[in-house]
Amino acid sequence: MSPNAAAGRATRVGQLESALRSVIRGKEDVVRLALVAIFARGHLLLEGVPGVGKTTLAHALARVIDCGFQRIQFTSDMLPSDILGVSIYSAAEQKFEFKRGPVFANVLLADEINRSTPKTQSALLEAMSEGQVTVDSFSHSLPQPFLVVATQNPVEHHGVYPLPESQLDRFLMRVRMGYPEPQSERDILRGQAGAARLDTLEPVLTAEEVLSLQSAVDQVRVEESLVDYALAIVRRTRESDALSLGVSPRGSLMLYHAAQAMAFLNGRNFCTPDDFKQLVVPVFAHRVVVASSYASQHKKSEQAETILTDIAASVRVPI
Repeated sequence: MSPNAAAGRATRVGQLESALRSVIRGKEDVVRLALVAIFARGHLLLEGVPGVGKTTLAHALARVIDCGFQRIQFTSDMLPSDILGVSIYSAAEQKFEFKRGPVFANVLLADEINRSTPKTQSALLEAMSEGQVTVDSFSHSLPQPFLVVATQNPVEHHGVYPLPESQLDRFLMRVRMGYPEPQSERDILRGQAGAARLDTLEPVLTAEEVLSLQSAVDQVRVEESLVDYALAIVRRTRESDALSLGVSPRGSLMLYHAAQAMAFLNGRNFCTPDDFKQLVVPVFAHRVVVASSYASQHKKSEQAETILTDIAASVRVPI
């Protein structure tokens, strides 16, 4: 890649990050992880109590990328066909015609995904893994790029269904959005941030440019020592007495791609140990299951994060 092309890409990425931060104030780490998900071809799960900006961030991501966007409000009575679409018989054509559902979009906002039943949640499994959906034995390709941004309320809230491990494993990372800092909340009240700023956002990248940047991320170098480092962390999760379920091979692959995207966002064409280490918690915390014998006063999600932080700290960093 020529220096001019590299500089141009860095400029566009910087513009993208600045646009998102103009809406989501005081959450620089959340914005950066959201961009990692986009460029690593992953899906993003946002967790937090209602009203902290999860849906606003998803809308902002859709606005800064000039491509198709659909929102699904998940409810307990929703059916898989409400997401994927349905085949309807046409009397005029004398055949069944497939009516596409909202999943056929570049950016899909699955709002409050854990308010629907596991049967409905599972309708997204094939779409998130393979970029296609199968209805009545016919497969239909989804548009590219394809990104699912799902929001969920904490499992302690009323009327929610815990996401099964198979569903959680499809998300590149889970990001928890806490309450904003005092100054950021003041900006929201003054209309200088938050949902009030969404209408001011202009597209920064086209769908084609996103695909091009994703291809550039694939070219980021990862030394063999870093591969061994990542796999050592993964093995520790499988051997830990504090975890009854360790990280799957899909999880280790997603950490690899996420680290490449993080290096790319930091303006490098090579990965460092820190690219992997800082992503261990957001990429792995929703994939592991804390053992029932592991006693703690904290919530299980917080327990998982603590365990993973300790595991990452215990693995020797390659020089």
